[in-house]
Amino acid sequence: MDRSRRKLLKTAFAGTAALSLSGCSLMPRKSGFNPEQYSAAVGKPDGTFGVSAFDLKGQPLWVSPVDTRCHSGCTRPEGNQLVFFERRPGWSFYVLDASTGRRLHNIEAAQGEHFVGHGVFSPDGRWLYATASRYEPGEGIVAVYDAEQNYQRVNTFELAGIGPHQITLHPDGETLAIALGGILTHPDYDRLKLNLDTMTSALILMDRRSGEIIGRLTPSHHQQSLRHLDVHPSGNVYVAYQHQGPRHEMPALLARMEGNRLTEMRFDDETQAGLANYIASVIAHPENDLVAAASPVGGTAVVFQGSTGKLLAKTSIPDCSGVQALAGGDFLISSGQGKLVRLGAHQPAQGIAQLPLYWDHHLV
Repeated sequence: MDRSRRKLLKTAFAGTAALSLSGCSLMPRKSGFNPEQYSAAVGKPDGTFGVSAFDLKGQPLWVSPVDTRCHSGCTRPEGNQLVFFERRPGWSFYVLDASTGRRLHNIEAAQGEHFVGHGVFSPDGRWLYATASRYEPGEGIVAVYDAEQNYQRVNTFELAGIGPHQITLHPDGETLAIALGGILTHPDYDRLKLNLDTMTSALILMDRRSGEIIGRLTPSHHQQSLRHLDVHPSGNVYVAYQHQGPRHEMPALLARMEGNRLTEMRFDDETQAGLANYIASVIAHPENDLVAAASPVGGTAVVFQGSTGKLLAKTSIPDCSGVQALAGGDFLISSGQGKLVRLGAHQPAQGIAQLPLYWDHHLV
């Protein structure tokens, strides 16, 4: 964890007891499941870490301590449980009561493996699919856990590639979509990238029951690393890249799956420069044809039309990374400096709050 962000997180939770929105009313409701509660990984004033949930007034509902910094999480359908994964290289994931934050399980990675920060449940909430890596051979896998059997590990699906990151479920309920970054790292070398000249990235489509890979779509440049993705209820899949080549190259950073290929979407040079070859989150709004993406490196968030790739809105937000779809059609952008901004296609960006806390990359 970089020192600047650690300092911010520690400073943030020093004021947890007095946490409140400053100069505004309520946070907007989310679109979809549990619209009145936000969850995220946070830091604590003593240098330790937690997962916390917040209501629409910005007040903490609970804070659950965890062993180290977490990255993202997922909600178990029908189970009132929330799962958060440690940041890569993550050695555990935590199963929490979504109402109270009480820790129900702490599941450690298998010997020789580590988690990478993301997971997703099957539609019935029984099976948890977590992206992970065998760090010595550098093999990406999907680890499968049975939530009804206290999250026992029950299966392993091979990805035939390196560096999986975000995973989600297609609306068909049967297909997993996985962003395979292609970048080799090792816990002994922190987050050093070991294979940039030979890396191979891809969008993987997998049968969630058999683990069979039914699609492997590659970007136009081998150094466009797929890291994040989202699926619209219509089935359209959107992926976001982090380009590993020289900064001046400024290739496309977003793409839409069309058949068996990726249709890449590049904006004007000024916008591309603002995205700084790095997208941290991409969200397809479930209520319309809009897609939002955020770059903490470039401090830029954008909204574009999913079907055409037409840029509709952009704004500058330092250290922006989290994106949530809001009820009604807009997006909420969060920054590592505590700022919340409402961004839509047809009106200027609206600052909602400056909170005395600093979320990690993803809002859940």
